[in-house]
Amino acid sequence: MNTGHKITTILSLLLIINSFSLAQTSKEIDSTEIKRYKIEDVTIMAPKDAMSIQLLPSSITLIEANMISDNGIRSLKDISSIAPNFFMPEYGSKLTSPVYIRGIGSRINSPSVGLNVDHVPFFEKAAFDLDLFDIERIEVLRGPQGTLYGRNTMGGIINVFTKSPLNTKGTELSLNAGSYGLLNAGANHYGALSRTFGYSLSMNYLSEDGFFVNKFDDSKVDDIQSIGSRLRLIHEPTDYFVFENITSFETSKQGAYPYAKYDKTSGVIADINYNERSTYDRNLLSNAFIFKLNSSKVELISTSSVQFMNDKNAIDQDFSDKSMFFVIQDQEHKMFSQEIILKSKGRSTYEWLVGAYGFYQGLENFVDVMTYSTNSRINREYYHDILGGALFHQSTLNDVLLEKLSITAGIRADYEYDELTYKAKVNTNNTLKQLADTLYPELTSFQLMPKFSIKYEFNYYTYVYTSISKGYKTGGFNTLFERPEDLTFDPEHSLNYEAGIKLNLFDGNLYTDFALFYIDWTNQQIYQTVPSGRGSMLKNAGSSTSKGVELSMRATPFDRFETSLTFGYTDARFDSYIVDTARSYSGNYIPYVPKFTMSLHASKTFVLGEGFFKGLRFNALYRITGKHYWTEANTTFQDTYGLLDGTISLITDVIDVDLWFRNILNQDYWAFYFEAAQLGNFVQHGKPQRLGVKLSAKF
Repeated sequence: MNTGHKITTILSLLLIINSFSLAQTSKEIDSTEIKRYKIEDVTIMAPKDAMSIQLLPSSITLIEANMISDNGIRSLKDISSIAPNFFMPEYGSKLTSPVYIRGIGSRINSPSVGLNVDHVPFFEKAAFDLDLFDIERIEVLRGPQGTLYGRNTMGGIINVFTKSPLNTKGTELSLNAGSYGLLNAGANHYGALSRTFGYSLSMNYLSEDGFFVNKFDDSKVDDIQSIGSRLRLIHEPTDYFVFENITSFETSKQGAYPYAKYDKTSGVIADINYNERSTYDRNLLSNAFIFKLNSSKVELISTSSVQFMNDKNAIDQDFSDKSMFFVIQDQEHKMFSQEIILKSKGRSTYEWLVGAYGFYQGLENFVDVMTYSTNSRINREYYHDILGGALFHQSTLNDVLLEKLSITAGIRADYEYDELTYKAKVNTNNTLKQLADTLYPELTSFQLMPKFSIKYEFNYYTYVYTSISKGYKTGGFNTLFERPEDLTFDPEHSLNYEAGIKLNLFDGNLYTDFALFYIDWTNQQIYQTVPSGRGSMLKNAGSSTSKGVELSMRATPFDRFETSLTFGYTDARFDSYIVDTARSYSGNYIPYVPKFTMSLHASKTFVLGEGFFKGLRFNALYRITGKHYWTEANTTFQDTYGLLDGTISLITDVIDVDLWFRNILNQDYWAFYFEAAQLGNFVQHGKPQRLGVKLSAKF
């Protein structure tokens, strides 16, 4: 079945659900239903802004708890295509988990899209692929966010917030089992020791047998086990003071890299077949301490955060049944940050925000490369330290013209110091030789990141806007290199031009967000394999542009019936990228960037009565990912594909039962492709069709 037929089929199903909703008689909403809200019913304040997030002059996707639960969103990869122009593909392990927004992303080194989880900034991309549980909402802000969020937010920022014990009470239990050995169990408790002190404790366990088999020994390649926990404490002794501490921990053990060899000439994909097991193990600890001082017109927020991560990656790097190369990488990462923000409260003629920020990031990386043909082992040690600080300000003037026009301007001054120490030794036939130390230059950077926007309001939630903002991604070091000129790469800069309209119609029952964007950036950091083909590094291209559109529509046209549509189109190309005298990629599409993303979602709840069975809900989600290229040469690509998911939920007073389906049409697609010199070309397939049952209870 081709993509066009599939889309037609899905639209037909949505129309059928719609017809059922028309036939449904009106009844009082039962308390057992998941609550649904019109947009004006929920006021969510932007964590680093002086206004509600719905009023920000920016392209934003807000994914709320009911959407997360209904569609089984367990990681950031699951929101690909739900948020327009958002793409986070599978890459074989949690270690490599880049995010692409509006054509901007990075496979290795520092991320190009920021991530904050409960106010903790995630600087290390190896920590991005975490298990999501106990989630209140996910915010995806597209376009450069450097003015308020700083470095490495060229593509945008993802904010993840877990449930607060001040807003949620009681105990939640869940047990989820499904195809391929899935077992997912969760327990969350929200309580209060007094009127002013709340706490929550959450636990999550996940286990899967894996989807792909290694022909060499008939073992599953990509099995995984993980355990997560979170403790949240909130003390609000008066109306003026709030103290909060959030501690999260996750440990995971993962079979990794289900890569199969691909013959370009014949188009044949061989079986996965390598003789040494590849794994990725990770421990991740995060903590945030937040202090808030409130008055009627001003709020002071102090956020202190720390993060510790250690991981171990073991990989059969030739991905064959022969003993050629095996690599073990151990990494230790630590991060400390402090931010203080003082901002105005409430809507007024003049809204303002000032802040200061400082951080330290330290990484220790130990790499052991075994080459069997020469019986040699190279040991590399990297000690990487980054210090940074920033001052930032943002002002908004409201009611400038006929009480309709708002003007926002902001700027951030960002300084960074970066140093790397490298040592190496080689052991050949039990003879140890210390290699000469590589001397990396110290890197410093000072950046000014401005932002300017104009918004014209027709009413409180309906307005048009235009904005311009600067994006910045720090330069750095290549920890794997084979030539002196590849030791470092330069910073990346962009200018993002955006215009949009947000409409809130029919008493909040229809919400539309439409945006146009154009991004012009220089010194783009491009992933390349090193000359030998055994490893990767970053190089700077010349200049590139990305332009496109984004549309989000959400409607509640009938009682207990919700629909949404999102669409994003991106045309991201190299304007000037000359590799050498024989190769020029100028005019080519930037790899790993879908030409478009699209999602169609519908959910309908039927009230069954006052007996044991209270309600029945049908939920369908169809996500479409457009054609995207895997290499700068644009010779290999993944064509457009769609993934259909569905859930049927039975609601009772005691327990809810969900029968869920993923990739119902069993769509075959490539989740990842890469080329390695001397080794060949490799493909990772996407996850196949699967189903399961989830039991959940609240009391």
